[in-house]
Amino acid sequence: MADRKQSLRMPASLVRPRRLRALVFAITGLGLSLAPGFTQRSLAQQVPVTAVDIALEPDATMLQHATDANARLLKSFPKGFSLDETHHPHVTMLQQFVRTGDLDKVFAAADAVLAKEKPAGWTLKAFKYYYIPAPPVGLAGIVVQPTDDLRRLQAELITAVKPYTEKTGTPAAFFSDADGRDIQKSLINYVANFVTEAAGKHFNPHVTIGVGTEAYLNKMLAEPFPSFTFSATGASVYQLGTFGTARKKLHDFTLTP
Repeated sequence: MADRKQSLRMPASLVRPRRLRALVFAITGLGLSLAPGFTQRSLAQQVPVTAVDIALEPDATMLQHATDANARLLKSFPKGFSLDETHHPHVTMLQQFVRTGDLDKVFAAADAVLAKEKPAGWTLKAFKYYYIPAPPVGLAGIVVQPTDDLRRLQAELITAVKPYTEKTGTPAAFFSDADGRDIQKSLINYVANFVTEAAGKHFNPHVTIGVGTEAYLNKMLAEPFPSFTFSATGASVYQLGTFGTARKKLHDFTLTP
């Protein structure tokens, strides 16, 4: 029995190498965790992102129509939002999550496209109301007729900004007065999937006018809509807020006809 117990004990000469190997593996593992590839992957998951909207700024004609429609919606549904300096009427061209540290590069890339395309010289046509349902309410807008010019501008902006984009983001990427609690999950998904679901043949250029009940919005949509023309007087990059509103202006572009 004594011999058996002795045979189960590890000789000191064998214990030390095993401990040494364990220590080597631990150090090696730490080394791998600090390797460039590992570090880059880890940091990539923590890179701050901003939800941006590259938009055309409409002229006084569109602003007046949008303001009038917003007042009408607020009268019917006071819990909606007013169009103001932090809910600015605009025509979205592109929404994306971009790396916050690359915002200046985004501005420069978009500026080059806008300088080439000169959208201030285009005549745009508004022709109906629409809304995105979020029962029992909906987010309403004035629809702008898509044109080859608008689609081309959008496609070029997508290409120009793509190197600085991230696939998705969190509520922290948006402008919020409520620590992100007012940022809808559907909005995050919308921005993340904008290029595939809201661009190109799916592009629906519009100016958001506010929130209303679906019952009231259906009534508005059933009414005759007197179409009108307008133009872009500028362009901007905004940080998006709740309901995809243009909450914080990050950059202004000067457009030339």
